[in-house]
Order: sequence, then structure tokens, then C-alpha cells
Amino acid sequence: MDAKTFDKSRLPSRHVTEGPSRAPHRSYYYAMGLSSKQIHQPFVGVATCWNEAAPCNISLMRQAQAVKQGVASAQGTPREFCTITVTDGIAMGHQGMKSSLPSREVIADSVELTMRGHCYDALVGMAGCDKSLPGMMMAMVRLNVPSIFIYGGSILPGTFKGKPVTVQDVFEAVGQHSVGNMSDEDLEALEQVACPSAGACGAQFTANTMAMVSEAIGLALPYSAGAPAPYEMRDRFCHTAGAKIMDLIAMNIRPRDIVTRKALENAAAVVAASGGSTNAALHLPAIANECGIEFDLFDVAEIFRKTPYIADLKPGGRYVARDLFEAGGIPLVMKTLLEHGFMHGDCMTVTGRTIEENMARVEWNADQDVVYPANKPISKTGGVVELRGSLAPEGGIVKVAGLANQKFRGPARCFDCEEDAFAAVSKKEYKEGEVLVIRYEGPKGGPGMREMLATTAALYGQGMGDKVALITDGRFSGATRGFCVGHVGPEAAVCGPIALIRDGDMITLDAEKGILDHELSEAELEERKKDWKEPAPKFGSGAIWKYAEQVGPARDGAVTHPGGKAEVNCYADV
Repeated sequence: MDAKTFDKSRLPSRHVTEGPSRAPHRSYYYAMGLSSKQIHQPFVGVATCWNEAAPCNISLMRQAQAVKQGVASAQGTPREFCTITVTDGIAMGHQGMKSSLPSREVIADSVELTMRGHCYDALVGMAGCDKSLPGMMMAMVRLNVPSIFIYGGSILPGTFKGKPVTVQDVFEAVGQHSVGNMSDEDLEALEQVACPSAGACGAQFTANTMAMVSEAIGLALPYSAGAPAPYEMRDRFCHTAGAKIMDLIAMNIRPRDIVTRKALENAAAVVAASGGSTNAALHLPAIANECGIEFDLFDVAEIFRKTPYIADLKPGGRYVARDLFEAGGIPLVMKTLLEHGFMHGDCMTVTGRTIEENMARVEWNADQDVVYPANKPISKTGGVVELRGSLAPEGGIVKVAGLANQKFRGPARCFDCEEDAFAAVSKKEYKEGEVLVIRYEGPKGGPGMREMLATTAALYGQGMGDKVALITDGRFSGATRGFCVGHVGPEAAVCGPIALIRDGDMITLDAEKGILDHELSEAELEERKKDWKEPAPKFGSGAIWKYAEQVGPARDGAVTHPGGKAEVNCYADV
């Protein structure tokens, strides 16, 4: 692309590169080896969530170099920077998980501040683990400069005793081990082979769910979110993204041109169709908030309700992300949904073309059984559904993909934190038929809305995954399976009904009808409210204290600021 295509007078970087008054600023760029030509080209922020916390992010620094080469090849000047990641697989099951959801906000905020402070003109954002994907996409629509999202890719499956395994199997093995169904030696052997490469958790957990969202919502190049992290072709996707961002600058195609109400509905559809993580019901409203679009849990759930479940992916199905990519990738899912009226084809994407135009050359692969045609689905109901009722006036969410029994009624057994619940499960201090209630784990009450994978995986490993139900105002990992309802709102910390439930109270769950009810009278609830006391803050300072002070309800995405609807000045127009 000819560099003359770009008019610096309309780009943010003019504030640091143009005119005599910016000589001091330019001196810094010369200090880093840039030429005059490079200084006067558009500046592209290349943001990664690289760190050494886990395999999810470890390949991002290498992939960023390919992005930078692509930017440079198209007459742009790349500026690489890193932001944080809290990796859920490491944070899971202890106090560290309180940092997970707040990290989404820190990622979005830190990318915003870096872009604003240095006046970059466009953004290629790269992420590998759960909260970093929505955090990066939130930053893109908040800034509204031309942007492309790149997923670092999924991990390859491991092999244990001749069978493919993922980290989900390790979490569930802890439960098997606790009841004597797995030896110390086998547990140690499994943990050493379950994760054999770089990349995010390989099944349709939160990272791969949000990676699928990135393509469906239009912020990622077709096929780019499906290739596993170790595949060399990832470098080609990265190089292409770097070059393509320069086209978006020239055409002035911005994220809010792409992320519309229809695009959000497309994103929700692929989550349901793939049996994706319930966390998407938290992240899609948060992305919508950055655009100033009203799109809450109930809006997401409406799309979930009418979208068929078609991708046979773990944890409810048989396959992992690598298998989906080999079968035809995320476009295969999108193509059949589009053909049968479950997606909007007229949405713009980062290719400069619409979803329909992108899908025009995608052909159905009849020689695979990972993805079913949308008119012949695994089930007519989406893989994730919303529940609502007297126990959850602001809703709750459950993954039904692979769930045989979608109705449950039983007495409550209440825990006021995850640790107490996990201890009881580890000691089998619960009964078949009970509904385990884990509360005060919501966005404000946790604080941080922890995931409950350690507890749910232990239940499943003990063979009790379909014999008890679990509800929480916290979250579940995409690896959770069983009758597990998360995001119950209002949360306990604000005296939602879940705070007033006591051991033995009967609870009814019906995923087919979308019901989550208690069987208490209004008079009894009012009496219990009189005895309820707001819990003392768990943090008195620091980042998590700030999060608890600012965070809103899960229904709206657990966001910490008013979003696009209250925006006064858009960064892209500075």
C-alpha cells in the first residue's frame, strides 16, 4: 500500500509526530532507531497479553513479531506493548481467582491508556487466555480506532493411556483421586501429559468460546481464531492481520462500524451453537457496553434460546478446537448458521466485507462429524440457556450441552464461599439429590466473581455430577459440566434471594422451561431480610477493593464504568 494513501492530519499520531513543536517527541523515536519515514507513517499499537504464567500466552510474543512484519510491509509503523493476564487455570480454586474477572477491566483500561498516551492510530490486539480476549475486544470498541483481534490459538490435546485428554480431565481426576478411584501415580502421570504444547485450553471453554466470538462478531480474520498455537500457519494469519490493519486505516473502518447489535447477536449465536462457555453471557454485555449498546444477559439468553446446538465439542461433546479447525474451522459453524437463518449476513467485518461475503466461498465438509448442519442439529435448543424465577429475578445461566437431565428439585445445602463448598465436596459431606448453593461469590461480594471449576470438577470426578445440582452468584469455567447454574442475580452481597436461602429449603431448576425458583413464601422472605446483615468488606484497599466499589451486576456484564452511552469524546476522533 502506498504510504501517500494516509492523511496524518486526521490520525491521532499527528499529536506526537507532526510539526516543529513535536521535535522533542520525534527525538525519542530516533533514539529507538526509527527513520523519518517510519515516524511519519501511521502508528499501529501491537498489544499482547504475553507472560510466563501459563501456556495460553507463551507464544504471543513470537506471534507479535509476525504482526509487526505485516504492518511494516504495508507502510505502517508497529509499536509493540504488553498488558497483563490472569490465567484462570492457575488462579482456579483459591483466592487468586478473585483477580480473574477484574483483570478483564485492567486489560481494557491499560490498553486504552497506552493507546491514548502515545496516540497510536490503530490496534492489533493479541490475547490467549479467558479474560484477556474480551478485555482486548472491549478496548478496541472503546477506543474505536481501526482494530483487528488475533487469538494466540488453542493447545493441542494430550494423551493418557491411549486416550486424548485436556486439563478438564486433570481437574476431574482430583475428584476421582479424593474417593480412591485414581492412584497417586496415575494422577501424577496425567498432570504431566494433559497439556503438551503452547496454547489456551483446548476444548470449548471460555478462551475458545471467545475466540469463536471474535470471528463471528467481525473483529478477527476468518479462520484465524481456530488454528492451534503450535501451528506455523499462525504466523501467516498474524502477518496478514498486520498488513490488513493498514487497509482499515485507509478505509476508516472502525470497531463500532463492525460491533453492532446484529453482530452481538451473531456472537451469541455461535456461543450457543458450539455449547460454549457461560462466561460469554458476561462478556458480550460488557463489549456491548463499550459501544453504548443495550445488550444484557436476557438479550444474550434470547439468542441462546432459539439457536440450535451443532458443534460436538468438549466438555459436553467429543472434540476439541484442533478437531474443529481441521474439519473446516469456525467459518464452517458460521456458514451453516447463516444458511439456515441463525446469523445476520449483512454485518461488516475487518476484511472490509460482510459476513455473507466472507462465507460465500466456504463449502460444507460432509466428511466430518464435528459440526452438524443447522437444520439437523444435535439439539434444537442452544448449548447454553438462561434460567429466571423467584431465586434469580435477574437471571442465571447454565450450560445444557451434554446434559441428560435438565430438571432438578432438591433441598439446599448452603456455603458462603467456594472454599467451604470444596472442603465439603472433598470430604463427601453432602447428599445425593441436594442443591449446593455457593454464595457471596458475585462480582461485588466475592469480590471478583470467581469460577467454581475446582468444586464442580471434583463432584464430577466423584461420579456425582448428575446426582446433585449447584447454583452460585459466582461463575463457572467453560470446562464445568453438570447441572450448574451461575451468574445468579441479584447476588447475595446486595441481599438477592440467594442470600436468604437456608439449608433444607426446596429449590426447583428446570432448564427446559427456564426456571430457577425457591419454594418460600414472600412473607418468609421478608422476615429473613430483617435478619440479614451486609457482610463486611473482604478487601479494604488495592485493586480488588476498587473493583468491588465500582462493579455492576452480572446481568449487565459486571462492568465498572458507564460505557459508550456516557462517552463525551471518542479517542479515535482526538
